[in-house]
Amino acid sequence: MSAAPLVGYSSSGSEDEAEAGARVRPGTGGCSRGQSPLPSQKLPVPDSVLDMFPGAEERLADDSAKHGGRVRTFPHERGNWATHVYVPYETREEFLDLLDVLLPHAQTYVPRLVRMEAFHLSLSQSVVLRHHWILPFVQALKDRVASFQRTFVGLEVTSGHTQFLDLVSEVDRVMEEFDLTTFYQDPSFHISLAWCVGDARLQLEGQCLRELQEIVGEFEDSEMVLRAHAEQIRCKSGNKFFSMPLK
Repeated sequence: MSAAPLVGYSSSGSEDEAEAGARVRPGTGGCSRGQSPLPSQKLPVPDSVLDMFPGAEERLADDSAKHGGRVRTFPHERGNWATHVYVPYETREEFLDLLDVLLPHAQTYVPRLVRMEAFHLSLSQSVVLRHHWILPFVQALKDRVASFQRTFVGLEVTSGHTQFLDLVSEVDRVMEEFDLTTFYQDPSFHISLAWCVGDARLQLEGQCLRELQEIVGEFEDSEMVLRAHAEQIRCKSGNKFFSMPLK
């Protein structure tokens, strides 16, 4: 299935936000009865002890400066894992060549645009899972999508929309089983190329998008460049990744 139109849109979710876990190393400090308090000293715990608990829940520092100014749509709580279901888009050199032309042109309208580090097509919103739900959730996803055929996508899907709706329907059923938020009503399917903080739709719509579309249309073999062979669905939960092959 091919893709074509470029779109400018705002996101109400944080599906592209990186969730990098950092282990907290506990320490102790105190004073004996009758003594003046001394500054607490945190002694490092040996790695051999920390590694005894590989499944321990990890604490994430909610520092938007580390994510280009992006802010979580829900506060982080210990034991909660941000989770997102998507189809990964494996880029080719020709696609990156096209992006090297598109992005600088778009940045003349919105200088703060930042190139995506990875590319994908979302099948769910970002939701919160408790740590002990992750494996049952992923297994339920595998059961639901086991019979789906592979498909092709580009910037914005112009064919194969029905097949993606079928996939979303199965993902939504798993979301409902775990009492989680389902995907958007009447969704459009697209691959994000770049992002920025704030709503820049007014700058991107109209002339900017028309010029970007002309660049795509004039790019050599653009129809083939903007096709992808999707072989798997992927689920990212915190810093864990799970893959489900498509037949």
